[in-house]
Amino acid sequence: MMTLKINRRLKDVLGSSTLAITAKAKELKDQGKDIVNFAAGEPDFDTPDSIKQSAIHAIQQGKTKYTPSIGTLELREAVIKKFKADNKIDYQLNQVAVSCGAKHSIFNIIQTITDEDDEVLIPAPYWVSYPEMVKIAGATPKFVPTSLKTHFKITAEQLSKNITPKTRLLILASPSNPTGMLYTKEELEPIAKICVKHNIFVLSDEIYDKLIYDNLQSASIASLGKEIYDLTFTVNGVSKAYSMTGWRIGYAAGNPQVMSFINKFQDHSTSNPSSISQAAALQALNEPIEKINAMRDKFKHRRDLMMSLFDSISEVSYIKPQGAFYLFCDFSKLGNSADIAKRILEDVNVAIIPGDSFGAPGFIRLSFATSEERITEGVHRIGQWIKKNS
Repeated sequence: MMTLKINRRLKDVLGSSTLAITAKAKELKDQGKDIVNFAAGEPDFDTPDSIKQSAIHAIQQGKTKYTPSIGTLELREAVIKKFKADNKIDYQLNQVAVSCGAKHSIFNIIQTITDEDDEVLIPAPYWVSYPEMVKIAGATPKFVPTSLKTHFKITAEQLSKNITPKTRLLILASPSNPTGMLYTKEELEPIAKICVKHNIFVLSDEIYDKLIYDNLQSASIASLGKEIYDLTFTVNGVSKAYSMTGWRIGYAAGNPQVMSFINKFQDHSTSNPSSISQAAALQALNEPIEKINAMRDKFKHRRDLMMSLFDSISEVSYIKPQGAFYLFCDFSKLGNSADIAKRILEDVNVAIIPGDSFGAPGFIRLSFATSEERITEGVHRIGQWIKKNS
């Protein structure tokens, strides 16, 4: 019998629990079960019609051929304008690469700037794919734990204590998936100083930067000065703000030398992102802000509804998310979060994501990217389940 040999860098890579649970929920729904899906990491709104029409027009105009590997000139110019207007960061064309989703952009950066024996600092809780991408690069993920007390954000002091001669990269997500927490300019400034002092790259994942609530303002670490700008890779995309998860367009900007290697990487891996999706993304980046804010305001209302419902469940606590569309709840009084998530799905047909996958055992991530009716029904079912099992 043939012995199957697998690349050693892939042997320890874990599958995405968020995608697995979402797929399981869809499978159960297809079987006729009334599933409330709090697992999905995507908006439930349809892509705006104007964006759809731009894609249809691109097809009709025959824009169905290869583009440059790192995206069309027009889209990269629109990305530059977005970073300037929204994030106060100046980039040039040779610093920007469009990829097949923000996940792809992050993957490309990690594969390009890290290597064996490098360490990558990842604040926990973290998005499930960060450590697995680091493993694929042959580097080592090093987790920096946070807590409710620090609002799930690292401090400059924590960062300093975790730096070693092997530290190559710090990954920051603001707003965060899974916690929804946002770093302020005042919190980022001392972090930036330490990264500059130790010559550590920063990957700033800002995919949720248009989904921020309560009139809070986002801050991009790359905007805080020339030295940290030179060390930072800023990542964003159209998936979350424009409800375009399936279109698969993300983008990144940073050090031009590194970005030239990402260009080569895409040359030999994916080539260009879909030409049709790029046309749609170009329209998205030129959409009136009122359309985006309307979706954001609906998410805020749903967030407030979900929080108010959990306020009546004494066994569960949470911290108010400042952005994204997740409520990160402490279920630790009830037992093992992976077991709880499994049982809640099986017993009351509500799909939720255990915090173990995010480096936060005892916690549960619930997405409020669904209707108010389903939010009310889902939290009611969870409350009844807790009452019965505690």
